[in-house]
Amino acid sequence: MNKIKPTITFEDFTKVDIRIGTILEINDFPEARNPAYQLSIDFGELGIKNSSAQITTLYSKQELIGKKVNAVVNFKPMNIAGFKSEVLVLGVQNDDDVVLLQTSNSSLKNGEQVS
Repeated sequence: MNKIKPTITFEDFTKVDIRIGTILEINDFPEARNPAYQLSIDFGELGIKNSSAQITTLYSKQELIGKKVNAVVNFKPMNIAGFKSEVLVLGVQNDDDVVLLQTSNSSLKNGEQVS
């Protein structure tokens, strides 16, 4: 089990901008150090953002199209093996796999903020 991380304030937490988005496109990412996909995610008024996600062992590209995911949208973009990753898709590390945190409510709109 992972140890609990350092205590933060509520103000610290309010700086994290988590939004709902729908995966539109997935590409293989053979240049990544660890197996990953390149995702294009629709965040409504925020636009389409890219993310590198290490979710290849549990999810096929076909089953990811149209899935709603939760992502942190206010991280500074990262260059990962020449790919600009703009958001962090949220998941839970389960042994060697990452399980996506998703919403089961299809009525939520892209770009809605998690609070």
